[in-house]
Amino acid sequence: MRTQSGHLQGCQREEVRKCSSVEVPWGQFRALSGEDHPTLSMTWKYFLEETEWHRKHSQVTYDLEISRCDLQCEVNNANHHTDLNGTDRLIVRRGQAFTITLHLHSGQFEPGVSTFSLVVETGPCANESSKTKAEFVLSESPVENSWSVVASDHDEYSLSLSISSPPNACIGRYSLSFKQNRSVPLGDFILLFNPWCPGDSVYMNDEDSLSEYVLAQDGLIFRGTHKSIIPAAWNFGQFEPGILDACLRLLDENPKFLNNADRDCSKRCSPVYITRVVSAMINCNDDKGVLSGRWDNNYKDGVSPMSWNGSVEILRDWDTMSCKPVKYGQCWVFAAVGCTVLRCLGIPSRVITNYLSAHDTNSNLVIERYFDENLRLIPNKSKDMIWNFHCWVESWMTRLDLKSGFDGWQASDPTPQERSEGEYCCGPVPVRAIKEGELTLKYDAPFVFAEVNADEVCFIKRKDGTQQKMHFTAKVGEKISTKGVGSDKREDITHLYKYPEGSDEERKVFEKANHQNKLLQKDTEEGLNIKIKVSQEMKMGSDFDIFAVITNNTPMAKLCRLMFCARAACYNSVMGIECGSKDLLNVQLQPNEEKRIPLRVIYSKYCHAITDQNLIKLAALLIDYGTKDAILAMRDIYLENPPIKIKILGEPKANRKMAAEISLINPLSESLEDCTFCMEGANLTEGKIIREKISPVAPGQEAKVKVYFCPTKAGLRKLVVDFNSSRLRDVKGYRNVIIA
Repeated sequence: MRTQSGHLQGCQREEVRKCSSVEVPWGQFRALSGEDHPTLSMTWKYFLEETEWHRKHSQVTYDLEISRCDLQCEVNNANHHTDLNGTDRLIVRRGQAFTITLHLHSGQFEPGVSTFSLVVETGPCANESSKTKAEFVLSESPVENSWSVVASDHDEYSLSLSISSPPNACIGRYSLSFKQNRSVPLGDFILLFNPWCPGDSVYMNDEDSLSEYVLAQDGLIFRGTHKSIIPAAWNFGQFEPGILDACLRLLDENPKFLNNADRDCSKRCSPVYITRVVSAMINCNDDKGVLSGRWDNNYKDGVSPMSWNGSVEILRDWDTMSCKPVKYGQCWVFAAVGCTVLRCLGIPSRVITNYLSAHDTNSNLVIERYFDENLRLIPNKSKDMIWNFHCWVESWMTRLDLKSGFDGWQASDPTPQERSEGEYCCGPVPVRAIKEGELTLKYDAPFVFAEVNADEVCFIKRKDGTQQKMHFTAKVGEKISTKGVGSDKREDITHLYKYPEGSDEERKVFEKANHQNKLLQKDTEEGLNIKIKVSQEMKMGSDFDIFAVITNNTPMAKLCRLMFCARAACYNSVMGIECGSKDLLNVQLQPNEEKRIPLRVIYSKYCHAITDQNLIKLAALLIDYGTKDAILAMRDIYLENPPIKIKILGEPKANRKMAAEISLINPLSESLEDCTFCMEGANLTEGKIIREKISPVAPGQEAKVKVYFCPTKAGLRKLVVDFNSSRLRDVKGYRNVIIA
């Protein structure tokens, strides 16, 4: 009852306090107050007043006791385009709100009265000054460009919260906790880049491009030669189980993190920084990187780079083997794995192939090559060379660290070639900077500029020690290629890297880049000229003709020597065993006469020389006895493998077993031993490689296998196939499969 001062006595106050946190029926209050009390109705009035006073002044009553937290993984992951990673944990993208629900054991949320804060932390040294920790109080509306929390719904037993992260938040693993007098852990989540968010520096405003460069789990990588471009399917598999964990581990194993974790984690807000870390960590040259590179055709203690069909097994092996490098990779494997990691982290990325790609080690924009008098390449101290093709990665982002005009596609290269700021990595550098000759922009612009613009100069070294520069018309940076958006067509993007040859714009770029060799160069076919022509069809196992076409564009007769040879080659232009040659000491050419000199290339000679890349380098050297001029022509040819046929049996449906029949014809004149088909596909083969061995296949006979697998997701997928045997190695094929 009230005292004369108008307050309930202490014992009644305590009972009222207990009742004030819930709705107390009138009858229950009568029992509390005493049925015979003469001031019962007045006491009820004072009870309501006391309850209101308590609501305003007692913090204890509205402390929320949380029984459990629902991170709503299924809904949030779907809204954030991360549901392909699964829905067993929360994976969200920065700059976009996500919702969680707190289920309450006691206490009740009161809008405008209840107050609390949330705390998010990432990294082992989380702190607010590094922006790896944030504490933010409940607010009425989201706070732009900052962590914030808003109550979106509530009832007597639960409270739903909408949490927003800034679009420049650091990516990585986060812990989330609730703070109201004490801290209560709510769970963990992963935060990724968000190319769907306009405020994120990786924002891309085209849905088709986002589907291709972020969500597509398979694609095409182009190999072969610039005259014979060969597409090969690749399973990026960035959403397969275990891949996201491997990618996050890759960030935590990089030397910058190991040296200063706080500084490294604070920089994970930048896609430029992340891309540079990934470029260094895909190779293992100076860290605990993913892949070991090898180019000598000796892969007995590992896997031939040609045998890989996807990134999934590579990243899983690296992760499960305590970060020991996987053996082996070459440029397209490095680039493809790098693309997988960047897409997984949320940065739009694609694999690029540059044909006739220069490797300039001394930054003079000139590749010097020396041959002996028998057209054998002479090793020199410089590692300069022209690769038949070279692959790297492009990633889409805004370059906040550079002057305006250089946003968009940025080139980075995980293949270990040269050191950049002390480590084996390259880029990212704006593609536009390469086109405009802006070689002072970060990172590694001179090296990438040389890859598409360097000049090749060839010399012949004679037995007497003298050397002579040969007339040689070289092409560098041809048919720069990537997979088209939403199709399997090749997209030629050479125009993004270079102005048209011979244009005024090209000359201005060369002047800006101080490319003197190109500025002084003149195209001419005056005098003697030589070209190499080939047959229309050059298939593995066949014999075929190649031709040296020589022309005398002078008014005088010429007496010349012609050396014409074919050698097995690797895609980085390293030449192997000779598989055909011709040396004509007395070639007579009348004024303005053209001659075609054939050379027969026979399978019995090249079968033991050729590598699993099916490349042969042709070289023809014409020496004018009168002037001593030497004219050189070179060309790479690719021997086409037999096609792999893939027949889908039945109607493909998600979560239902299906079959495919896979076959090829042995085109060789000898039996194939040790035959194996390997198949994989994102969301098709449960993230695994299916291997099927078959018996030997006689000449002209069919190698055939039937495989079973169970798709897990609907949509367009690629079944990627590799066939390997004793003589026919790493034959590639794929089939698009629409899963209902």
